[in-house]
Amino acid sequence: MAGYRDPSFQDRTAAAAKARSAALERLKAKAPINPAEQARKIAEAEAREAAKAAKREAVRAAKQAEAEAAAAALRAEAEAAAAAEQAAADALAANVELTEAERKAARDARYAARKQRKGR
Repeated sequence: MAGYRDPSFQDRTAAAAKARSAALERLKAKAPINPAEQARKIAEAEAREAAKAAKREAVRAAKQAEAEAAAAALRAEAEAAAAAEQAAADALAANVELTEAERKAARDARYAARKQRKGR
């Protein structure tokens, strides 16, 4: 039973030369590139890239608009909480007797303002 025999250097160089010549023959056998077809493919690729860029820009604009709307909502909420807190403080400063509901609203406003300042 014959065992595995390592190929010699000459065997390896001959195999590489044979593979190189086969690849060269395959390359020579290919049809030449048609300039019109190549131009069409380039135009299609550019059109695809332009469409992708437009889609990326639309997504970016939508995300930016959403972030701006969320920031505006947070600002409005913070302003409302600050106004409620100020109203409660003004009422306390004037020594006006507050009802239970008014005290609860003032406490809630202070809590919301504190939460807003902490960024939650």
